[in-house]
Amino acid sequence: MNHTALFAGSFDPFTIGHDAIVRRALNLVDRLIIGVGVNKEKKYLFPIEQRLSSIMELYASCVTVISYDTLTVDFAREQNVDYIIRGVRNMADFEFEKNVARMNFELSGIETVFLFAEHQYEHISSTIVRELLHYNKDISKLVPHPEKVFTL
Repeated sequence: MNHTALFAGSFDPFTIGHDAIVRRALNLVDRLIIGVGVNKEKKYLFPIEQRLSSIMELYASCVTVISYDTLTVDFAREQNVDYIIRGVRNMADFEFEKNVARMNFELSGIETVFLFAEHQYEHISSTIVRELLHYNKDISKLVPHPEKVFTL
């Protein structure tokens, strides 16, 4: 089969629900690339170096991790992927992601595969976790790898 997929996104070390999605994606394709977005207009809680380091520590043995600062579709074409994988937490996210997938397909001809997070994460956003971290609250029940979360 020999398919390659790009799981693109602005991963933070604790991106909610994405661990299970990465694990499922590994069962669907032969090669998985995690593309860590470096959009300069977005303000991330953690710098790219910390995000890359954390993601590498979690997945380096089974995926390729690369940062990029272009459009996802341009990066996907550069990497010669067969699919773009989008993680979805809930139906509201899905409506947005469907539109993104349609645009990506029109621009690149690359299909999008949607993988839903586990139900326990559908109401948890990374924004909520950031807020809890800001106030030094326990987030261990909300994130897949709490030991990888950086403190502020």
